[in-house]
Amino acid sequence: MSESDAKIEAATTSAISTIVSSDVDDNYEFFLQHRGLEYTPEEEKKVLRKIDLHLIPILFFIYLLQYLDKNSINFASVYGLQTGTGLTGSDYSWLSSIFYFGYLIAQYPAGLAMQKLPVGKFLASTTIVWGGLLMTTPACHNFAGIASNRFLLGMVEAVVNPGFVLLMSMWYTSREQPLRLEAYYCTNGIATMFGGLLGYAIGHITTGLPRWMYVFLIFGAISLVIGILAFWFLPDLPSTARFLNERERAIALDRIAGNRQGVKNHQFKWDQVWQAARDPKTWLLFVMAIGAQVPNSALTSFTSIIVESFGFDTLGTQYLQIPGGAVNFLTLIIGGFIATKYHGRFHSRSVCMIVANLTCIIGSALLVGLSDSNKWGRLVALWLCYFQGLGFSMSLTIVSSNIAGYTKKQVTGALLFTGYCVGNIIGPQTFKSSEAPGYHSAYIAMLVGYTVKLTAIVALYLYMYFENKRRDRLALESGDSEDDGVEAGMLDQTEIDNKRFRYVL
Repeated sequence: MSESDAKIEAATTSAISTIVSSDVDDNYEFFLQHRGLEYTPEEEKKVLRKIDLHLIPILFFIYLLQYLDKNSINFASVYGLQTGTGLTGSDYSWLSSIFYFGYLIAQYPAGLAMQKLPVGKFLASTTIVWGGLLMTTPACHNFAGIASNRFLLGMVEAVVNPGFVLLMSMWYTSREQPLRLEAYYCTNGIATMFGGLLGYAIGHITTGLPRWMYVFLIFGAISLVIGILAFWFLPDLPSTARFLNERERAIALDRIAGNRQGVKNHQFKWDQVWQAARDPKTWLLFVMAIGAQVPNSALTSFTSIIVESFGFDTLGTQYLQIPGGAVNFLTLIIGGFIATKYHGRFHSRSVCMIVANLTCIIGSALLVGLSDSNKWGRLVALWLCYFQGLGFSMSLTIVSSNIAGYTKKQVTGALLFTGYCVGNIIGPQTFKSSEAPGYHSAYIAMLVGYTVKLTAIVALYLYMYFENKRRDRLALESGDSEDDGVEAGMLDQTEIDNKRFRYVL
């Protein structure tokens, strides 16, 4: 090596060292060490199978349990929860809202904690804590006690949704994310089906504690066990995953670098916060979340009460939730498959969101318009509203696939879930006890929410579509390479600053 070559290499090493020690991706040094790695499609598939095997089952069970746990009052409501805890008037509606006040307050602290701490360990620890909290619910014998319990439960569970969205972007390519996200998000439907069956089984307990207490004890104990298992098995970063050897870790990281988003950066960057605040995508996602979640209470905390109001008996309120759960499950899996199979074709994600939301509009319009005596028609209309899970879950892939810069992704996700909380706080208040069992205001609120959401979806799609077209024109003039986009992602540039970034529609 000549003296000039040695100087160039030393300067390059020094520059790399300077970059790594500043504010780039936490995996950047490992990325540089293995840059240019060549591997076969078979090797990539093997690594993907390993990631799926070690990640998806854990996410599946945690998400299943968090859905069961936060909606446990729905199952307990028909087994004496109100009497056992002294609830009167609108107290039950406030229990549903109070959970989301805790969820709301915890959003930004939780996002910052996930940026600073190992994501896998943090998620597992919160699962353990909320399992313990849920098991203490039977000790609450008045509104103040159970309201405090629900508030704390909301704070702890606030980690799950945004944490899982971050994990999707850390481990999977943009193409792979929809089906993997739906693989755990479909547990909403499974929980509705089997939660109803479990509620039905608990309904046959005639000895020991009051039946409503068993709901919290059973769900809480299972959550505790799953949290302990997740603490040992849920990975933190591709570059440190114990279930992969070094070559496999390099392949895993190289795959994700192609998203042009980086993987994780532990430094909080205020410039990315201000950019998120000025980005129209951020506020459209916020509005979408509010519109989606105002109707959500009808499909979670109030389902048993609504079905009972149609004229079905107590046990019927449990097993008649199963078809709604099946609709939820099937639409999520089919939608995830379509968005993955036809990635980049006919704008599959946006199409799935629009079709799902139009179905919800039809269902909620029928709830508003059908007579109270048409109980089966109203029940089918309620089941149609379970399409809403597909629309909301696809909006989460907008964050995981279309927002770059780790701080910006975290802030955008937190604001989306702020809208999620606002919608879920408003929703229960539309169920006025004075209107029981008709709940006409609640059904109108559902219809309005879905309409607002559809408007925001179309606006977001048009914004990203025309921005992609504009960037394509600029790329022809500038001549930037694909590698420039990958490098910018690993340097934690946002999708707005990285001109080689393209939105997935």
